[in-house]
Amino acid sequence: MTQSRSNSAFSLKADGDAEAGAFPLQQQVSLSAFTSYRVGGVADWFSLPKTPIDILASLQWAQQKGLPITLLGAGSNLLISDRGVRGLVICTRHLRGAHFDDATGRLTVAAGEPLPNLASKAARRGWRGMEWAIGIPGTVGGAIFMNAGAHGSCTAETLLEAQGVTLSGEHITLSPEALQFAYRTSSLQSDLRLITEATFQLEPDHDPKQVTTDTQNALEKRRSTQPYHLPSCGSVFRNPPPYTAGWLIEQTGLKAYKIGQAQVSPMHANFIVNVGGATAQDVLRLIRSVQDQVHEQWDVHLHPEVRLLGTFNP
Repeated sequence: MTQSRSNSAFSLKADGDAEAGAFPLQQQVSLSAFTSYRVGGVADWFSLPKTPIDILASLQWAQQKGLPITLLGAGSNLLISDRGVRGLVICTRHLRGAHFDDATGRLTVAAGEPLPNLASKAARRGWRGMEWAIGIPGTVGGAIFMNAGAHGSCTAETLLEAQGVTLSGEHITLSPEALQFAYRTSSLQSDLRLITEATFQLEPDHDPKQVTTDTQNALEKRRSTQPYHLPSCGSVFRNPPPYTAGWLIEQTGLKAYKIGQAQVSPMHANFIVNVGGATAQDVLRLIRSVQDQVHEQWDVHLHPEVRLLGTFNP
């Protein structure tokens, strides 16, 4: 549960008027509990909607107040500044629900549904296509935003369409072509829109036991090679072909390299972990230092996969 620095909270109806009985907005909420790094400052205002109507009310209220809007899912590929985030932060992780259409093999799912849960549900039904997602600690909305992937598969391969709203509250339907998927990116990163649900084309009618076994094998592979026991954002850098970022960092001698309480993981060099009490600035300083040292030795610039939110020191 997130603790607010202030007990002042009020509720909104869908028309944006402050009134009791709808969903709450909170002030000065620490965002560290909403990121997998467990770092970050406070949001001026914070909304945790459970329905699309809640989202529209949040957007309308922020527009009326002239506040900047920041969207947050599971916070698993994110580094939030110690100084926090100005304006309104809308966290979509409570948008849940999934519908499996056995006749078509289509899966329609809310944007806040966690990827590991979805992969497990699909496996138990004998549906293939989500095995790769079992170890990714993100949401469906975040997966579309980043074109998340693993084990040679990615979100773009099975997505049919996404439903969402613009920051002004306009309903939109986005095709894969409109999302302009590429390696760990989509058009949402330059033209921000809020995803509310998505539809995927999967492969039903497989043996549930076999799909579950394959899914668990994918999870065990990740757990045996990646530092799941410590807070991190997942992979920090994109792989620069023909190399992998982890190989370059390891060959530069940076495994276990540490700044403050942020450390390059001794288990996987493309993970930077919070070993206890790290600040966002510690993590960013380590990211920059790794970039500099890899560039100096290999003449390769590592591009971060992790997104930065808020203002950081130079």
